[in-house]
Amino acid sequence: MAQFFKAKPNSSKQLSAKLSLSVNQLDHLGAGIAQHQGKVVFIPGALPDETVTVQLTEQKKNYARAKLIKVDTPSSERVEPECPHYHTCGGCDLQHMSLSGQREHKEAALLDIMAKFAGAEGGALSPALTGEGWHYRRRARLATLFDKNTKHLSLGFRAASSSNVVPISQCLVLAKPLSNLIVPFAKLLNQLSAKASLGHLELIAADNGHFAVLRITKALNDKDLAKLSAFVEQHQIHICLQDNEGQFQGVGAELVLPVYQLLDDKVESDAVSLSFTPGNFVQVNGQINKAMVAQAMDWLAPAPDERILDLFCGMGNFSLPLAKMGADVIGVEGVAEMVTQARVNAKANNLDKLTFYHGDLSADLSLEPWMGKIDKLLLDPARAGAFESLQWLKKMKPRKVVYVSCNPASLARDSAVLLERGYRLQQLGLIDMFPQTHHIEAMALFELTK
Repeated sequence: MAQFFKAKPNSSKQLSAKLSLSVNQLDHLGAGIAQHQGKVVFIPGALPDETVTVQLTEQKKNYARAKLIKVDTPSSERVEPECPHYHTCGGCDLQHMSLSGQREHKEAALLDIMAKFAGAEGGALSPALTGEGWHYRRRARLATLFDKNTKHLSLGFRAASSSNVVPISQCLVLAKPLSNLIVPFAKLLNQLSAKASLGHLELIAADNGHFAVLRITKALNDKDLAKLSAFVEQHQIHICLQDNEGQFQGVGAELVLPVYQLLDDKVESDAVSLSFTPGNFVQVNGQINKAMVAQAMDWLAPAPDERILDLFCGMGNFSLPLAKMGADVIGVEGVAEMVTQARVNAKANNLDKLTFYHGDLSADLSLEPWMGKIDKLLLDPARAGAFESLQWLKKMKPRKVVYVSCNPASLARDSAVLLERGYRLQQLGLIDMFPQTHHIEAMALFELTK
């Protein structure tokens, strides 16, 4: 008689009995940390100094994950989340913590990871770059989901760790004019005959107006285009359609590009602006971006005719202000379309001491035409960091390095390279680009000492 193998249930994924645990700290992703039977337990939604009731959802050899059931003894930093979608939307995961508490946690986490993995102790901790805690996002992408049974299109954000779309009526971290457009847009999209084939909707608040980018998978008919044109007139917004080829088409008018100011324009001659094609990367927090650019200029202190290299330059967020201050700036970026836009921006701002190159910054840079001795270096890499680029420090020999980071782990790893090459950490500061979330951004200044 044949025997068939029957797998045993995976006990590591089964819910445990309810436990009472004491939370002692937060991890770098904003989850509470407790101890249970010699294991570290990660509890999303829990705060330090709280006693909580949980159920273990996953158990590994050295750690476990738990689901928060109830807060028995709340922290003094605990607040009631203001957003009605907080418990279902996968976006803002620290709304249950006071804004001051969030920033204290982020600064402590930044210092901890820099000391632990880079040995980068010393250096002055600069005041954090902070701004409004709500309605700070000037750009957001909303997902769509068409239900074949109800024929209804939902517009909202993804649920945490899920592909499900949570329909929303407002977003408290999105700029108010954009948040106010969510319900009207949801109504409009459900009136289109092509609603089953629509993709995401991106909303943008720029200095020259409000913009919406609608992803379409097939051309819209005249009736749908007419409804979009009427919406443009009613809400005074620029709408453009993005097709499968990534091409953009304006609705009801020629395509207009959004524009952001990079430097204060109290004096017209000091204004520096950046235009971009929807789909290009730009910093979503305009208030903090201006403060970040100003701090980078202050720390790098560009002097006329200094040769400054801006790696991962994007469309010129730092390159343009550096050139405005008289430096000879070289910007290098890995995305060809952004290099093209950076050149357009340099010309629009009448900046001629500025050269942009397209290149793979994780590859061999020895034969690149821009590689050589420089006075100063600015880095603003993606989450993966700039480890490969920093291997060429000996050839570049910058006296100062400003590193802008969206990932403290890669910043700490790359800081170790700088310290080994004779640089000293002089300044380190938190950039609170995303209040109400666990995301930590930072800026560090290194100076050559050898």
